[in-house]
This record gives sequence, structure tokens and C-alpha cells, in this order.
Amino acid sequence: MAGRFEGKIALVTGGGSGIGRATALLFAREGAKCVIADVFEESGKETVRMIKEADGEGIFVKCDVSNAQDVEALINKTIETYGRLDYAHNNAAVVEDMGLTADLTEELWDRTIDIDLKGVWLCMKYEITQMIKQGRGAIVNMTSGAAVKPALGACAYNAAKAGVLQLTRTAALEYAKAGIRINAVAPGATRTPTVEHLIADHPEIEQMIKASPIGRMAMPEELAEAVVWLCSDAASFVIGCHMVVDGGHTIC
Repeated sequence: MAGRFEGKIALVTGGGSGIGRATALLFAREGAKCVIADVFEESGKETVRMIKEADGEGIFVKCDVSNAQDVEALINKTIETYGRLDYAHNNAAVVEDMGLTADLTEELWDRTIDIDLKGVWLCMKYEITQMIKQGRGAIVNMTSGAAVKPALGACAYNAAKAGVLQLTRTAALEYAKAGIRINAVAPGATRTPTVEHLIADHPEIEQMIKASPIGRMAMPEELAEAVVWLCSDAASFVIGCHMVVDGGHTIC
């Protein structure tokens, strides 16, 4: 039986690990041809290898999402290879140990905003342009529980993710009549390499996770299910949604 995305093209940024990789693998299992974008070439190519090993199809494109030329080249390569772009999961981001607001360096502020916020805008800019030509498409941006419940010592990350939420809602309103559905997923703590590194440096985070309503971290595959559902026809009337998938963290 053909998958629900048979013949469709899906782009995943930050697809070399964590939620991005899990999302790409799920898209591929459902029949989509995948474009994996990441600044880390080795891990991005590993995701493509995993897709092909499971009889899927995909390519890797090295891309720094904070660089307009890289993002434009990414979309051009997608169209050159597959002729269209049906779905995009804008997932690439950095989560770093920052410190309190007054202690944050300008360099770290700029890096976080450039990747986590500007990078999503740049991706949407070129994705939407292509999808308008096609008359349809679906985009899912990755925000965070930090967009609505800020984490202490992470002011740049909190600001960037809150910005992505409003960027998502604005674009959703602007392009709904063009046949483009734009939504966001907000994960809580998820078992990714980035989060595991943070926990290694700050063991107290693990205790906070255990104290959350569900008492554990999410697996990347649980977030992937939300992203892929929002892209599917099952979510055909869902526009501008901020789907929180955090085990209850932001309501406690």
C-alpha cells in the first residue's frame, strides 16, 4: 500500500539528528522523497543513508539557514532535483548554555537569533515563493515550550522561539488563500543530542523533567508524528496552529 505522501517532496532543515532526523525518516516511510538540510555534512548524509537503507529516496544539501544564499540554493537544488516542494519542516536551531540576560554576550545573542529566528524566516521566504507557484504546500516551524513559558538563563532562545511563533501566525494568515498551510510545533524536553549535552552540564534539568506531569522526556519520533500529521491532508483545515507537544510542561 502506498504511503500517504507517495510522490510528494519534503524538506527538513536540521535533518541530521534528533527531531529533524526522526521527521525525515517518517516522511520517507510514508512515501515522500526527502531533502535533508544541515550544516553538519556527516550527520546529514547519515540520515540520507538511513532513508535509502529503508528503500526511501532522499538527498543531502549542506545549508546554513542563517545565510540567504545557502537557503536560496537549498530550494533551487530541491526544485532542480525533484521539480517541486510540497512540505517543509523548519527545524534547524541552536540551544546553548547562555546565562542570565545581563550576562549574555552580543555574539551569542546574534548567533541564536540568526539561526533560530532569522533562519526560519529565510527558509519560509524561499519555500513560500515556490509553493505560491504550485498553488499549495504545507510548512511546519519548530518553536518550543519556551515560546510561552520562558526558561531561565535562555533569553535569546526564548525570544527567538516566541518570534517564530508570531512569524508562523503572521505567515499563516497571509498565505492561507494561496493554498499554503503554515503551523508550528512546540516540543518540550526531547531526547536529542543537544538536550542530552545540556543535561550532562546541568544535571538539575533531569530532575525538573522527572517532576513534569508526564515524568519523562519525549522521544524524537513523538514530535515527528505531530509534524507529519500537520503536513498531511488529515490537517487540511488546520492553519496557524501552535501545537504544544511537551508532556504537560507548559501548563504546570
